[in-house]
Amino acid sequence: MIGFSPIAPRLQAALLQRYEPILRFTRGENFFPVDVDRYLQAASLWIQRPQQDAECLVPPGQLTPERLVEAELRNPESVQFLRFTDPLRPREMAEHYAHHRLESRHADADFRPGTGRLARVGYTARMLDAIFNVTLLARGRVPGDTAAASAIAYNRMIQQREGYSYYGRVFQEGGWTVLQYWFFYVFNNWRSGFSGANDHEADWEMISIYLSTEDAEAEPPIDPKQAALDAWMYQYQPTWVAYAAHDDNGDNLRRSWHDPELERVGLHPVVYVGAGSHAGYFSRGDYLTEIELSFLSPLVRVTDALSTFWHESLRQYRSTDDTDIPHPNNIFLVPFIDYARGDGLAIGPGQPQEWETPMVLTEADGWLTGYRGLWGFFARDPFAGENAPAGPMYNRDRTVRRAWYDPVGWAGLDKAPPPGHRLSLLEKRRAETQTQLRALEQKINDSKQAARRLKVAAEAIDSEPHLKQMQIEYRRQMVKAEEELAALQREAMELREVLVALGRQALRVREGFQGNIRGHLERPREPMPEAAFRAGRLAEVWAAASIGLMMVAFVALTYFARQYLIFGLASLLGLYVFIEATFRGRVTRLVTSVTLALTVVAALVLFYEFFWSILSGLTLAAGAYLLWQNLRELQE
Repeated sequence: MIGFSPIAPRLQAALLQRYEPILRFTRGENFFPVDVDRYLQAASLWIQRPQQDAECLVPPGQLTPERLVEAELRNPESVQFLRFTDPLRPREMAEHYAHHRLESRHADADFRPGTGRLARVGYTARMLDAIFNVTLLARGRVPGDTAAASAIAYNRMIQQREGYSYYGRVFQEGGWTVLQYWFFYVFNNWRSGFSGANDHEADWEMISIYLSTEDAEAEPPIDPKQAALDAWMYQYQPTWVAYAAHDDNGDNLRRSWHDPELERVGLHPVVYVGAGSHAGYFSRGDYLTEIELSFLSPLVRVTDALSTFWHESLRQYRSTDDTDIPHPNNIFLVPFIDYARGDGLAIGPGQPQEWETPMVLTEADGWLTGYRGLWGFFARDPFAGENAPAGPMYNRDRTVRRAWYDPVGWAGLDKAPPPGHRLSLLEKRRAETQTQLRALEQKINDSKQAARRLKVAAEAIDSEPHLKQMQIEYRRQMVKAEEELAALQREAMELREVLVALGRQALRVREGFQGNIRGHLERPREPMPEAAFRAGRLAEVWAAASIGLMMVAFVALTYFARQYLIFGLASLLGLYVFIEATFRGRVTRLVTSVTLALTVVAALVLFYEFFWSILSGLTLAAGAYLLWQNLRELQE
C-alpha cells in the first residue's frame, strides 16, 4: 500500500508525540480538530449519480468506518459524500443567532475583522469580488444555515466529551523521515464566519516535520524500555517544517527548524491557524489570499508580465514599503483575508487544551484507504471550492494526493539532501568533477598536439603555389582548432573554479554550516503589516460602496447623458482613482505615475507622426559621427 512506514505503530506514536505541534486559533473560531469516529456517528452516507437526485445509502446513526467502505462505487461519474447536518429551520436559525449575539455581549470572544477587506485592495479586485459573490448564486454552494447547524452539532459533540485529536503518519524516503499531522474539522466556515472564499462541510489540514539522521538505516529498538526508545528517537533531528495552506505546494511552504520565523516551544512548532479556513501559518497576523478564477488565467499571466516590466524595466514603485502589502497583488485575482491571529484557543503540549493520544494512520484503517468519496456535503460547485474535501490520502477526483505519496517533493525537498548526506554528496560531486577535469585536460592536450601538427603541415605547403586550395583549407581548420581549444580551456578553467568552490563548501559543512536557511524562499506568505491598515472608517465605507456607486453612475450616464458617455466614464474613472489615492496617501505617486505614462504615450505619438524625420536625423547624426571619427584617425 502506498506510503506506509514499516516502523511499528507504537514507535511511530512516540516520534509523533515528541514533536507534537501547538495550534493557536483566532478568537471567534467555532471548530477544532476532532476524531472522525464521532463525526461518522452523526453523519450519513450519500451517493450522487449523474442526472439523478442524491440517494442516502446509510442514514445518520448507523454509519461506521466499516460501513463507509462497503458501498462499491462502480460509475466513475458518481460521487459519494457524507452529510453531517441538515439545514436549520427559520426558527432554529433565529434562536441560534440570538443566542450567539447574547454570548458575545457577555464574553470577549467575538471576532473583529479590523480594517475592511475591500479597503485593502484596488477597484478591479473589488469588481472581481462582486462577480465572485454573484456567481455563488448561480453555482453550487453550501447553504448559509449549514454552518450554524454544524456549529450546534459540533458543540453538542464537545459537550458529551471534550477532546482534541490528530491523526499521525510516519513516512521515510531518501534519508528523510517525515512526520505528518492530519487535523480533521467538521466544518470550514471561512465564508460565512470570516468573509472568506468558501464554506464546506469537513476539512482536512496537515503539517509536516522533516527529520534527518546520520544513519539512514537506523533500526528501531527492540528493548521496550524508555531509555532505549529515547536513544533511538534522538538519532532523528528536526530539519524542516511545512504547513499546508489552501492548495499551495513547494518551497514556500517550509521553513528551517532554525529559522527565526518558526516559533517553537521546546520541540513543538507553533502553528497559527486561519480562522474558518484552518490553513497553517508560521507567524500571527492577517494574510492576503488571492483566488485565481480559471477563466481569468490568461489575464493574470499578462498582468504579471506587465507588472514585471513596470517594476523592473521602468523601475517604478514596488509594493514593498511600509504603506503596502508585502507583495503586489494581481488585479485579476479575487482577494480574501485569512485571519491567523492566535488570540483564541491554543491546543498542544503545555497549553490550556492538550492533544489526546495520537491516532497513527496504518493500512488497517479502511476508511483511510478504501473510501475515496467526499467527507461532507457535495455542493456540485464547478469551481470545487464549496465541495467537501476527500480524506488525507485522496484528492476530490479520487487520485492520490501528492502530499501523501510524495511528501518530500510536496514541500520542495526532493532536491535538498538531508544534512547528514550533504558532505558525502559534496565529495561525490567533487570526485565526479575531478574525473571530468582530467578527461578534459587529456582532450586539451590532444587538441594542442593536433593543432601543432596542423600548423607544421600548413607551414610546409605555404610556399607551394599549386597547393593554394589546400592552404585555404588548412587555414580554416587552424582557425576552427584555435576556437575549439579556447572553448576547452575556458571549460577547464570553470571546472577548476567549481572544484575550489566544492572544496570550500565541504570545509564549511564539516564545520557545521547548513546553508542559507531562507535561500529557498521566493514569495513566502507573510502577514500584512500594520501600516497597510491605515485607512480610516470613511475609507472602509468608500471601499464597500464604490463598486455599487460606479454601477449606479454608469446606468445614470447611459440613460441621462448618453452623448457624453465616454467623457463621463473617463471623468468618473479619474475621480475614483484620485479618491483612492487620497485615502491611501499616494497622491504624489499617482501624479508621478500619470506623468510617466503620459510621457511614454507622447513619445510614441511623436515617433509615429515624425517617424521618417526622426529616422533621417538619426542617420545623419550617425554619418557625421563616423566621418569625424575616421578623419580624426587620419590626423593621428
